[in-house]
Amino acid sequence: MPEPNIEVTIELVERYLALTAAARGKATPLHSSDSKEGLRLSAMMEMADSYTSDSKWFAEQGDLVRAFGAINYAHAWIDCAVKIGLLDGHGDDDMFTLP
Repeated sequence: MPEPNIEVTIELVERYLALTAAARGKATPLHSSDSKEGLRLSAMMEMADSYTSDSKWFAEQGDLVRAFGAINYAHAWIDCAVKIGLLDGHGDDDMFTLP
């Protein structure tokens, strides 16, 4: 069994920033951008992008706990959009909670 993480490091934050960027790049919309679903997705991805931006800012300030929390929120918005059928996760059950 691996050792448990007991602290948030810049390396951990950077790993999750990279994972979330990969998820954002991999998942693709399942609906046109002007549809009701597409507009909902746009709002969700705006939240994901805002939390990613916040995470980077917190990391730059040295607040790694808030940076780690924010990037996890960002990934959760993307994961949720996959789960409810607004984004296609392309079968990647390591990166997303698939429907």
